Amino acid sequence: MAKRLVTLLLIALLAALHAQLWFGRGSVPNVARLQREIEEKRLSNAQASLANERLSAEINDLREGLEIVEEKARGDLGMVKNNEIFVQIAK
Repeated sequence: MAKRLVTLLLIALLAALHAQLWFGRGSVPNVARLQREIEEKRLSNAQASLANERLSAEINDLREGLEIVEEKARGDLGMVKNNEIFVQIAK
């Protein structure tokens, strides 16, 4: 009788540990989901970092030189110099 009780207790303990492995806070599916989220955040951060670097380079160009200002004015606003003809080609 005591052997049977110990066996049942050990089986119950094993079942509880197994349930924790699959359904608990640190379960296998939960860890896999968190790892996917981490990878998505890393990718998002890498893209944001590239965008920040491009914007930083553009800011430095705007601070240091007037060539980029002229290029922006010509491209975005369609400004032309004296004795120039502006021709816009639609693509």
